[in-house]
Amino acid sequence: MIHKIQHRFHIAKYQKSLLGIMFVLPAICLLFTFLILPAIMAGKYSFYNYSILKPENMNFIGLTNYTDVLQSKAFWKTMTNTFYFVVVVVPFQSSLALLMAILINKKSRITNVFRIGFFSPVITSIVVISILWTFMYAKEGLINNFLSIFGIPNQPFLTSEKQAMNSIIFMSAWQASGYFMMIFLAGLKEIPETLYEAAAIDGANKFKQFIHVTVPGLRNVIKFVVVVTTIHAFKLFQQPFIMTGGGPNGSTQTVVQMIYKEGFQYRNAGYSSTIAILFFIVIAAVSTLIQKLIKDRSY
Repeated sequence: MIHKIQHRFHIAKYQKSLLGIMFVLPAICLLFTFLILPAIMAGKYSFYNYSILKPENMNFIGLTNYTDVLQSKAFWKTMTNTFYFVVVVVPFQSSLALLMAILINKKSRITNVFRIGFFSPVITSIVVISILWTFMYAKEGLINNFLSIFGIPNQPFLTSEKQAMNSIIFMSAWQASGYFMMIFLAGLKEIPETLYEAAAIDGANKFKQFIHVTVPGLRNVIKFVVVVTTIHAFKLFQQPFIMTGGGPNGSTQTVVQMIYKEGFQYRNAGYSSTIAILFFIVIAAVSTLIQKLIKDRSY
C-alpha cells in the first residue's frame, strides 16, 4: 500500500514537472533562437573574414578583426559619442522623470490630464517622434521661431557638430521620461504619509523632506531606473539614424549604428560581429559597476 502511494506521488510530481517544462519551453526556444544563438554566431564570426555577399569565401583570421577594431578611430569616436549620450541623458532623464512624478503625485482632474500628457510620448512611435523633432529643429522650425521671440538667432541644432548630440539627448529624455515617471510615481505611493507628517512636525521644509524622506524611500526605485536607463541609453540607434544619419561628420554616430552599417550596409559580418562582442563586454562591465556603486547599504 505504501509503495502504491509513493508511486502515485512520484507520478504526480513528474506530471507537474512535465507541465512546467511545457509552459517554459516556448519561451526557452524563443530566447535560444533570437538571443543565445545569434550571440554564439556573432562570437564565431568575429574570428572570421566573413562577407554576407560571399559566404563561401569565409576564412579564419584569428584576432585580426579585434585588433582592427581597437585600432580604428571611427570605433573610438562612436564609443565616445555613445558614452557621452549615456553620461548626460541618464541623470537628466531620471531627474526629469522624478520631478514629473512629484508634480503629479496628487489625485485631481488636472493631474490626470498631466499624467496623460507626460506619458503619451512613450506610447508614440520613436520613428514618428524623431521625424517630428527633425522638423522642429529645422532652421525655420518651431523651436527657432520660438527662440526668435526672445531675440535669439536661428540655431543649427542637428546640422552642427556641437549641438547635434545635445539636441538628440533633449528629445530622447523628453520622449522616455514619462515611462520612468510612472515607476517613480508607484514608488512615491509606497512612502507612508506619516513620515512626511513627522518631518513637518520636526520643522523640516519641503526640500528637507525631499532629501531625508523621499530620496531614501525611493532608493531601490532609483537604482532600478538608473540601471534600466543606462542599458537603454547604450542601445541608442533610432534617433540619430533618422534625425542625422550619424552626422554631421560622425558626431552622432553610435556603436549600435556602426554595427548596423558594417553588417548590413557594407556586408562585413565578421567585423560587425567583433564590434558587437566588444560592445557587449563594455555594457556588462558598466552594468556591473553601476550595481556595485549603488548597492544597498546595511544599517
